[in-house]
Amino acid sequence: MKKLTPREIVKELDKYIIGQKEAKRAAAIALRNRWRRQQLQPELRDEVAPKNIIMIGPTGVGKTEIARRLSKLDSSPFLKIEASKFTEVGYVGRDVESIIRDLTELSKNMVLAEKTSEVEDKATKAAEERILDLLLPLPKTHHKKGDIEKEELDDLGKEHYQNTREKFKKYLREGKFDDRFVEIDIQEKMVPVIEVLSGSGLEEMDINIKDMFGSLLPQRKKRRKEKVPEALRIFKQEEAQKLIDMDKVIKEAINRIEQSGIVFLDEIDKIAGREGTHGPDVSREGVQRDLLPIIEGSRVSTKYGMVKTDHILFIAAGAFHVSKPSDLIPEMQGRFPIRVELDSLGKEEFIKILTEPQNALIKQYTALLETEDIKIEFTDEAISEIAGLAALVNDRSENIGARRLHTIMEKLLDEISFDAPDLEMKAIEIDAKYVREKLDKIIKDEDLSRYIL
Repeated sequence: MKKLTPREIVKELDKYIIGQKEAKRAAAIALRNRWRRQQLQPELRDEVAPKNIIMIGPTGVGKTEIARRLSKLDSSPFLKIEASKFTEVGYVGRDVESIIRDLTELSKNMVLAEKTSEVEDKATKAAEERILDLLLPLPKTHHKKGDIEKEELDDLGKEHYQNTREKFKKYLREGKFDDRFVEIDIQEKMVPVIEVLSGSGLEEMDINIKDMFGSLLPQRKKRRKEKVPEALRIFKQEEAQKLIDMDKVIKEAINRIEQSGIVFLDEIDKIAGREGTHGPDVSREGVQRDLLPIIEGSRVSTKYGMVKTDHILFIAAGAFHVSKPSDLIPEMQGRFPIRVELDSLGKEEFIKILTEPQNALIKQYTALLETEDIKIEFTDEAISEIAGLAALVNDRSENIGARRLHTIMEKLLDEISFDAPDLEMKAIEIDAKYVREKLDKIIKDEDLSRYIL
């Protein structure tokens, strides 16, 4: 874990997210507290629970992005999931334990990718040797000694073969064999197709049945022709698998989840609110009750073993237009001690979003059109006009925050994007007049803007 201070974490988040100081501060403190917990004595370390966060704010203001960037800073296993897709145990639909199963799979893939990059050089060398064996098989000479016939090269033959092999290795790395075909043997696992209806824990049963049959049935090799680059890629994968200890990968993946996993529960407001309901409410209170043990800390069975959820950080988010955090069941409220309200975005924030972040929209569209050799330049007045129009449409219709900028930018550059390959004019300046010409008609017609923007 990187030892970033809360101030440094906020500074990193500022590179991608405009405003929302309170939410960034809360997220930074939560991340730093994980590092602080690791420094404690073992007996106290297990007692310190993560301070889960509820982010309250309309769509498109940066709730998901804060959590996503936070996990990247920490190289933590991160899962974003909508709370509204779950149902109470016993009903058709996904059960909440699948959150931890999905997170375990993500963590395993993350650790596996890291281990693969560590052994990449060794795997590449081994794969190259296998390709060279196919391109340049060892020549055979027959020597009869008594009644036994031996196949071997003399010293001169060995030296000549080795020199030729080195030349071929050089040609292989230079790409001179890229159009050559080679015959390779690929192992195929005979896994039967098994359909299991989704339900309480049945997704896991589906996986385990497939794994069980896959290990029982014999493996067979399939011979096929591939171009050298593709054969090299397949061999690299096979050699990397031989070099990686999967038991260690799984052990590290589970440890990483338990110590630094982050779950982003979106649309938490959709499972809040108890008034006016009749009969069993399978997607609201029931889901909250099922989520509670995982958030409080429990053991969840996955195909890689038991996973403890005591120290996983849960960040919940919702607009809370209809319901409010106090509509959550009391036990759930107690498990989310930090509440942060995110601000709605206006014209000034939109101007910053368009220009300041490392992944700013203006930079993205400029880079995309540069691939067609078109240099596009936005004046300050044009950027101000785009931001003003986005804020206006958000005020007049549904407020979707910064996502409105994507819609407006797409409509604004629609003609240029379509004609880009055929345009003779390679330098285009977008000014406020151009923005008004393209968008004014749609903006003024409120009914039209509801459908197009």
